Amino acid sequence: MIRVLALACLLALAGPAAAAADCPRTSVADLEDEVMCPVCGTSLGVAREAPLAQRERALIARLAARCESKRQIKAALVAQYGPSVLALPPDRDLGGSLVPLLEGAAAIGVAVLVLARARRRGAARPH
Repeated sequence: MIRVLALACLLALAGPAAAAADCPRTSVADLEDEVMCPVCGTSLGVAREAPLAQRERALIARLAARCESKRQIKAALVAQYGPSVLALPPDRDLGGSLVPLLEGAAAIGVAVLVLARARRRGAARPH
């Protein structure tokens, strides 16, 4: 009987600790540089006095207290204020990052070909 009571007490004490471990540690400070004030157009960390920025901070704090993750909080902010509230665009697909790199590589390749052709023409002419 004593073992059962001891186990019940141990489980009762471990329950809140386990629930707290599952809660993401998100705070207003974590998100201030990743979201914008919709009025000022500046980072939430810079927009201190704007009433809308203060409401945005309060919303982040409430959602963080409810154990929402960073991604969930950002989704709620986008739903409330629109996509311009994010300092960085949402996760881009591979094409969004790969296409500019390929364009740059193609431009360098064309430049190398043009220079090589110009050198050959210059070397073919008698001096």
